[in-house]
Amino acid sequence: MPTPHLTVRSGHPDFLDLPWDRPMTGWEHRRRIDLPKGISRHEVQFYGYAQGIYAIKELPLAAARQEYTVLRALEDLEAPSVVPVGLVERPWVDASEEWSAAVITVYLNHAFSYRELLSGAGFGARRNQMLDAFAGLLVELHLLGCYWGDCSLSNVLYRYDAEAIQVTMVDGETAEVRPALSDGQRRDDIEIMIVNVAGGMADIAAASGRDIDEADLALGEAIAERYHALWAEVTRLEVLHPSERYRIQGRIAAINQLGFEVGDLDLVPEEGGSRLRLHLAVTGRTYHRHRLRELTGVDASEHQARQILADLHYYEAGLRERGPVDKTLAAIRWRVEVFEPLLRRLQELPHRRTEDPVQAYTDFLHYRFVAAVEAGRDIGNDAAFDAWVAAGQPGYPLA
Repeated sequence: MPTPHLTVRSGHPDFLDLPWDRPMTGWEHRRRIDLPKGISRHEVQFYGYAQGIYAIKELPLAAARQEYTVLRALEDLEAPSVVPVGLVERPWVDASEEWSAAVITVYLNHAFSYRELLSGAGFGARRNQMLDAFAGLLVELHLLGCYWGDCSLSNVLYRYDAEAIQVTMVDGETAEVRPALSDGQRRDDIEIMIVNVAGGMADIAAASGRDIDEADLALGEAIAERYHALWAEVTRLEVLHPSERYRIQGRIAAINQLGFEVGDLDLVPEEGGSRLRLHLAVTGRTYHRHRLRELTGVDASEHQARQILADLHYYEAGLRERGPVDKTLAAIRWRVEVFEPLLRRLQELPHRRTEDPVQAYTDFLHYRFVAAVEAGRDIGNDAAFDAWVAAGQPGYPLA
């Protein structure tokens, strides 16, 4: 058997048991797992090991090297992209051949393709969430200096994120990571996205037997509108009077509320020092995730973290009624007395909505809040949980 060159990160399998001497289209292997996947121009398969499930994508050597390099760089920047663990090079195959190389990434649990999202009967209610998520992904990547070059519906995966949708970049063979992007590069990326999204919507219409006039061809333009609005909000300059430095805190809080972290802060004197120009270096959309992990050690996605933090504050408010509260101790007590017991109860439920326990927890929080509003009073976790289970665990289903 010819020997492939494998670059594999520590903590993961060596993947040497796979038949790298032939194209993946002919593989039959005991580790292969059939999982739902979106449309891809390249062969993609899934394999299970003790360390987890991995996605393997076969593609030409130059494209594979580029994708692996970009995904590694994005991981270092904590960008919303899949985690690369291996690069396979087959030196005996022409580098331009489709099967000359492969990229191995960690399988993204609880994810689904755009066809599952957009073809479902419930997409109408989900449309705004998807627009926000897609626009937020592009803003975050551009802030981090990533030019995608081929943004499309099929190049991302979708997951539930509390009451929102989270999108994750999975295809980086055309992408580049630079110190910063010019306005022209950003515009080019957005124009490519608009065209690609329109094509994806046309494909869905054709697959369902509908006329192309019935396709949601304006979806890409709607994403672009939200992108421009969000970009303007997180990058705008403010001019302050020296006595208005208090506005800096408000500006940072507003950026954090959108989920973005704030890095460097520049105050540049103008008009002889009588005015100050404020510029914030905004980075990834991970503020609430980091805050929740810092306080409690709980890992969650951004919108999940925002909702779980609200639950923590709700718990703290109850403690505060009985006396002074130490926030560090309150966070520990919340995890021990509330979060972990409820998580165990959720994991025992025989329902597909509990496959992702943290998402199920936010579904429960949403139900508890709605029930309390309707009742006009607080409802305890036990009573709310029993009612939630009796109601069929309503959450945020696809359809």
